[in-house]
Amino acid sequence: VLMFDKTGTLTSGVPALAEVESFGSFEATEVLRLAASLDQVSPHVLAGAIVRAARERDLELEFPEQVVERHGAGIEGTIGSHRVALGKASFVTGGLPFVTGGLPLPRAARDVRRRSVLDGSSCVFVAFDGQVAGALLIDDPIRPDTPRVIRSLRRTGVRRVVMVTGDHPDVAESVGAALGVDRILSERAPSEKVDAVEAERREGGTVIMVGDGLNDAPALAAADVGVAMGARGATASSEAADVVIVVDRLDRLVEAIAIARRS
Repeated sequence: VLMFDKTGTLTSGVPALAEVESFGSFEATEVLRLAASLDQVSPHVLAGAIVRAARERDLELEFPEQVVERHGAGIEGTIGSHRVALGKASFVTGGLPFVTGGLPLPRAARDVRRRSVLDGSSCVFVAFDGQVAGALLIDDPIRPDTPRVIRSLRRTGVRRVVMVTGDHPDVAESVGAALGVDRILSERAPSEKVDAVEAERREGGTVIMVGDGLNDAPALAAADVGVAMGARGATASSEAADVVIVVDRLDRLVEAIAIARRS
């Protein structure tokens, strides 16, 4: 059984900021500036795209303090006089320590989330001082060779392909359907990715888990064979894996299986 993380493994892993949306009286430039300031200390694959976009626009970033990151959900911290959070809608509206009872998601934010689902892009929400201020739409296209690689892996004897991701179900479904995977597990936190690996193992399959991010390290360690896409991936993933692919090419996984069998 072959299990894949989505972002950076099945997709290009070089995400780019496509759009900045602001809600109410907040300025789009300030939404991006404060989000990028906070994301300077995040290892998440989407954080680099946000910081890069802010620097390309010559925005002045500040260093955050009192940062707390919940892997697979979001990050929050203090920037100047503002408490800033960004991540999933559920995190910025209800997962913040300084919020009691959760925040309502503005109608404009719900519209942006629907649009991101239709586009297949990732949507990162931003909150300032307890108010949902904006959203960042980030594109991360499917690797062109991914469908061919999955077909090649099936020919090597892989009987089942599972995509496991922290993304919204609709985004995950659109990617999974395009790739022809057998099962899609969406909105999975790092601990839930481990649970998914262990569930597949209990069903009697030998599980190969492929991922590239810090969030994937526990699942890589739990699998029978953990494979890290190590060209851009976090050190933790490479340390936890049994196999490290040191170039940013998914087709090397097919070669790795062939080398293992010949050995």
